[in-house]
Amino acid sequence: MIALEQVSRTYRKGPEQVRALDHVSLSVAQGEFVVVRGPSGSGKSTLMLTVGGMIRPSEGRVLLEGEDLYRLPASHRASLRAAKIGFVFQMFHLVPYLNVLENVQTPALAGARFSRQEAVELLERLGLAERLYHRPAELSAGERQRVALARALVKRPALVLADEPTGNLDPASAAQVMSSLAEFHRAGGTVLVVTHDPLADQYAQRTVRLQRGRTQPEAPGACAQ
Repeated sequence: MIALEQVSRTYRKGPEQVRALDHVSLSVAQGEFVVVRGPSGSGKSTLMLTVGGMIRPSEGRVLLEGEDLYRLPASHRASLRAAKIGFVFQMFHLVPYLNVLENVQTPALAGARFSRQEAVELLERLGLAERLYHRPAELSAGERQRVALARALVKRPALVLADEPTGNLDPASAAQVMSSLAEFHRAGGTVLVVTHDPLADQYAQRTVRLQRGRTQPEAPGACAQ
């Protein structure tokens, strides 16, 4: 489903050039659950945003279901992203003046098709039935991350990309979020998680290590052993 072919991304930081990704090649099959794990500054977020069609690589190609993302017009790439990819971010990125249900319904603004009832039922499955009309500031960190996850899942994407989805959570909330991603995966979805948290390895079919922008030898995830 995803293929990165010798992908590099270089930033300029003052007089220096920083290589966030260094000739990374990685493939993720449809229906696979893959974790990319590495320390802060290893290039994980750059990798996720590159896969998601949001950061153009300096070198190499990114293929999504066989299409070269960065050869597409920006508008086509945005439509593909809206239709096929759900994003979950460490900092949640919820709209502060919208309530929980309204936040989960925002993908409809980009053309996603789902009913209000589908959004409600998804929130109920994620344990948020009593929070539908609360605003983000009234929620715990774990609840906000589950709202962000619901927003990613409500449009029934083919792929979920999660950037440090447990980074701001207590252990119980982190396990709940990872279990929800695993449930999406069991239903046939493809999941790519980038994180420093070893908890994610328990849910992955395989884990890729990223260090200074380079992938290291892969290891099977706990659920594949």
